[in-house]
Formats: sequence, C-alpha cells, structure tokens
Amino acid sequence: MNRRTFLQSVAAGSACLVVSRRSQGEGDKDRPNIVLIMADDMGWSDAGCYGGEIQTPNIDRLAREGLRFTQFYNCARCVPTRASLIYGVYPQQAGVSSPGGAGRVKNCISLAEALKTAGYRTLMTGKWHGSQNPIARGFDRYYGLLSGCCNYFNPGRRRSGEPEPGHKRPGDHRPWGDEGKVIRPFTPKDPDFYTTDAFTDKAIKYLDEYGAQDRPFFLYLAYTAPHFPIQARPADIARYRGKYKVGWGAIRKQRYKRQMKMGLIDKDWALAPADSQTPPWKDVRDKDGWDLKMATYAAMIDCMDRNIGRILDKLRKLDKEKETLVLFLSDNGACAEAWHATPDIPPGPVDSYRTVDLPWANASDTPFRKFKRWTYEGGIATPLIACWPGRIKRGTITHQVGHVIDILPTLCELAGIKCPTEFKGQKIIPAEGKSLTAVFEGRRRAGHEWLFWEHVGNKAARCGKWKLVGRGDPAKPGNWELYDLATDRTELKNLAKEHPERVTQMSRAWRDWAKRTNWRSKK
Repeated sequence: MNRRTFLQSVAAGSACLVVSRRSQGEGDKDRPNIVLIMADDMGWSDAGCYGGEIQTPNIDRLAREGLRFTQFYNCARCVPTRASLIYGVYPQQAGVSSPGGAGRVKNCISLAEALKTAGYRTLMTGKWHGSQNPIARGFDRYYGLLSGCCNYFNPGRRRSGEPEPGHKRPGDHRPWGDEGKVIRPFTPKDPDFYTTDAFTDKAIKYLDEYGAQDRPFFLYLAYTAPHFPIQARPADIARYRGKYKVGWGAIRKQRYKRQMKMGLIDKDWALAPADSQTPPWKDVRDKDGWDLKMATYAAMIDCMDRNIGRILDKLRKLDKEKETLVLFLSDNGACAEAWHATPDIPPGPVDSYRTVDLPWANASDTPFRKFKRWTYEGGIATPLIACWPGRIKRGTITHQVGHVIDILPTLCELAGIKCPTEFKGQKIIPAEGKSLTAVFEGRRRAGHEWLFWEHVGNKAARCGKWKLVGRGDPAKPGNWELYDLATDRTELKNLAKEHPERVTQMSRAWRDWAKRTNWRSKK
C-alpha cells in the first residue's frame, strides 16, 4: 500500500440510495444467500490473515478466496456497533447513547426486516445485545444470548457434579433466547456445552432446514468469542501454552512485520509504542500466568475459527458456496478491561471468570493505539473479509474506507431492493451508509465525505485522510487531536497546532453531526 493508493481510497462522495440489479431487470438469480459472521472483542491483528500467530485457517481461507478491507470501521463497543450494523444508522439514531445504554429502537428498519421484504429467510444465532427480541425485529428463527456476555460452559446455575460457574457478579444470569422465548437462567443440560459450538450447531440446523430451498437465506451468526470471560477447553489451551512467553512486545513486533509483508499497512507507519500501562516483559514476574491468559484467549479464537469452518463446509455440502456471500468482522477493538471475579481461579474452566487484560489487548490491536471504547484506530478499526466465489476476486485487498453502517445498504442492493424509507406505514430514518457492492466488484465507489464517532466521551471525525480525535468537552479546542492517516495511521503525530483551522472545521462538523443524531451526552 502506498500513499497515492491511500489518498485515492478516501476520495469524498455524495450520499445516495442505490438501485439494484433486480430493479434494473436482471432478475432474482443474482441475489446471493448471505452469511454475516461477527466476532466479539477480537483485535484487528488476531487472525492470521491480518498478521496474527493464532491458527485461523478458515478465516484465512475466506481472505484467500475473497477480499480483505484495511480501513473498515465499527463503533468502538459491542452495543453501538450492533445497532449500526443491524439498522444502518449511527447508534445515537437507533437509541444507543452514552454511556452505552440501548433504548427501544424506533423509526428504524432492521437488516432482517429489510431482507424479508425481498423474500429472504432470516436466521440468527448468537449474541443479540439489543432492546427487543430478534424475532420481534424480523428474524424468522433465533437462538442465543440476548444480552452482554456469559459463561461459555454454563450460562446458568450450577449443575450436579460441577463447581459453581463463574459469573461477572453473583447470580448474574444473562437472558437466553430460543425463538421468541426468553430463558433466565439458562442452564444447558449437555455437560459438553460451549457457546461457540452451540451457536454453530443451531446455525447448521437452520441451514439444513432452509439451505436447500430456492428461497435465499440470510444467516447472522454473532459469536461471543473471544469476549471475556476467557474460557476454553483444556486441549485448545494446550495448543498455545508457552507460545506467549516471548512477551507482548515481541508478539507486537512479529505481527507488525507480517502486516507490512502482507501489504495491510504502509511501511512508513511506525508501530505505536506500547501503552503506558503495559510493563516491560522483562519486569513481569508471573510470565507463566500471563502466558496462560493469552493462550486461553487464542484458544477461543481457534475454536471460533473451527466452527466457521463447519459453516463453510455445510455451504459446500449444500452446493450453496458459489451462491453465498460470507462476511466476517469484529464489533470493536480488543478489550483492555480487567474484570477478575474469580482472582484465585486461573482462566479457562467453568468456574473461572477472568479477562485477558490490557497488555495483551494492546498486542491484539497491533499496530494501533488503544482498544475497545476508544476512538483511536485500536478501538474502531475492524477486520472485514468478504468472500463470494466467482463474484469477488480471490485474494484481494482494498484500502477503501467503509463503516458498519454500510452493511445494510450493501445487502439491500444485493437483495434487489432500495433502502426502505417507510416500514409498516411509518417513515423511518434513512440509512446513513453507502453500498459496498462496487468495492466487491473491484471498482472505486463514491465513499463517505465524513464519518463520525462518539462513545462514553470518546469522539472522532474522519474526512478524507484527516482524522480528529477527542475526549471530554468538544467546545474546548485543546481536547482535540488531529492526524494525517495517509502518513500516520498509527496516530503518533498530533498536528492540531499546525492546522488549527482544520481542527475548527472538523470539530464544527462533529458538533453538527452530534446535534443531527441526537447525541444525548451533556458533556
């Protein structure tokens, strides 16, 4: 990647609703089945095809047979990202405001509701994290976790012959959904239950039921992995034990070198220094304990990847591989939170509840600064892979800029419909995103002139190659930092003092956006 390519990728464009091939008379045969896979709290560099050392052959297979994005964005945290993904608008417009609460979504149409108008069967398994049951928002079938995070082996109460399952707080039993039914607590009877496997098992069951039909399907598979608590089977953890005793500094440097070699980053972008709260590895006493944390985290991603392989194999067995668009992304950067509800129990088993912690989260977001919740690149940059055999060129990389708000208009276009402006007799908020179809076809698209972010006081605006990042009161100029992402995507050179007029212009645009989208924070 060079700067000319980068600057071409951020050329501004005007917003528009797209007209699909179907509306132009090419018929239904081009409408793909759609499988949308989302990881939870997975860093930008964790997968092998984004520079990681974790074994992800199936995610890598999607990249090898499809398209990787280097500049795709989420909304810094799970709740706002999922709102933008599902409803095609900024999270504030969907009722998700600081500090992250999800209100009842009104005047928005969901991906499932939109695709149902195009005749799609709509299926979902995994983490919803919205205010309404997925069945109430257009999904024909649903199974999974309705809110937040849970114990991977047993989300509910203690089972006979087992220790008390670890929870974030005592008695914290998160609601589980099975079709329209809410179960709380959900205590699985299967002693071998593991959420990542269970979500996949149900997804495969849905594919067996509907995959052979002529009617196209939309499957949204939202994993909880590798969100805390970091829990994995002993055999999976053993696969990575000892590999992280080289330390987080060495892992970051290794990933950074692989990313340059792959063409994912510019060689002139310096690796961001270790976060100030990260101790030098040589000073760490419990190296074995830190190795176990990252080994467990890696094992969770390894397990998720194997399950993605099961989905891909099922599509092949159904002879639907060439008729299916598969998308893979993460909801935010890696998580640096330290939440140790069971400090005396090492990570891994059912009775543990631990996090991977800041130093390893810093490594997961290589080469960027910060992590989940922040609006630096480490918090909002996500891997995005799009694979559609015969339609998307194999093994390609794009540096064009995109955002999760683009998913809804993209899938609407591919389904043969315009982004709806009315639903059930009511006007709805127009989609903020732009279709990615042109990018899938290897063409340049008219991208976003502006993109904006706000979450728990963290703010950002992007216009072309320029990015404004701030925290706190947006009326105070000193709270804004300015970066030229063409030369410095790792955000190390604050140019706010050199370009005060640009800071003024971009901060004014951010305030106008905040007003337009009903930003609720009073800061």
